[in-house]
Order: sequence, then structure tokens, then C-alpha cells
Amino acid sequence: MAMAGPSDMKGPPPHFAPSSTAVSKQMSKRFNFKNQQGQSMTEFALVLPILVVLLFGVIQFGIVFNNYITVTDAVRAGARKGAVSRHQANPNAVVVQSVRDAATDLRQSDLNVSVTSSWLHGEDVTVTGSYPYSISLLGLVVKSGRLTSTTKERVE
Repeated sequence: MAMAGPSDMKGPPPHFAPSSTAVSKQMSKRFNFKNQQGQSMTEFALVLPILVVLLFGVIQFGIVFNNYITVTDAVRAGARKGAVSRHQANPNAVVVQSVRDAATDLRQSDLNVSVTSSWLHGEDVTVTGSYPYSISLLGLVVKSGRLTSTTKERVE
């Protein structure tokens, strides 16, 4: 078996070093300023704070809206109870307790309830409830006030 000589070998000789043009092409690829691999990460880093503020705003608005729906439903329940409670010893207290029983998700100390009626058959009973709200984004109060709902029912 004969050994192959240098002319019989395929490919570059084992001592081959890349030419200076091949090295410069590799380096120019590595430091090419047209490469956009980090662009999406940079754009995401710029947009992320805006998305976070919007997300927290939607969450805060949802909490306030849920409280408003709860107050409205509790006032409606109280007005309905007032419409059928004219024969009670203290109908105002019955209505206020009905509103508070229906608003279990709210802090009872912050819920204000007022009842107005002459308690005569065919007259109106007006129940008003209010509850404080505050929309804050990242610790900064954007809007605050009181949610108010009023319902009228005819006394039966």
C-alpha cells in the first residue's frame, strides 16, 4: 500500500490558513451595522412601559366599574325591599340593611346609603348609595371621587 503524495490529496493542505480577504469578510459580517437582530428587543424595551401603564389602567378601571355595578345592584335591591316594607316598624333601617347585605364586596364603612320616602301607598321610595373610588397608576392618583347610584320604586 502506497502513501498518497501531496498531489493526490483532496482539499486544502493541513497547514492552510485563511487568506486575509476571508478574515476581513468574517469580521465585516460580525460588525455589520445593517444587522437588525437587536432591533426588536430595543423596540420592545421602548414600548413596554406604555403597555404596562395601559394594562394597569385597564385593571384599575375594571375594579372601579365592578364597584359601580355592585353599588347600582345594591341600591336596586334596597329600593325593591323598600317598596314592599311600608308596614315594617322601621322601613328606613330595613332598606339600609338590605343595601348593605347586597353590597358584600364593598367596604361597609365607606358605603353611604340614604332613603327618602313618606311610606304611603303609591308614593315613591328613593334609595341613594355612594362609594368612593380612586384610579391610580403606579402610585399616582389619576382620578378619584364617589360613585353614586339612585333608584326609585313605588311603595306597594
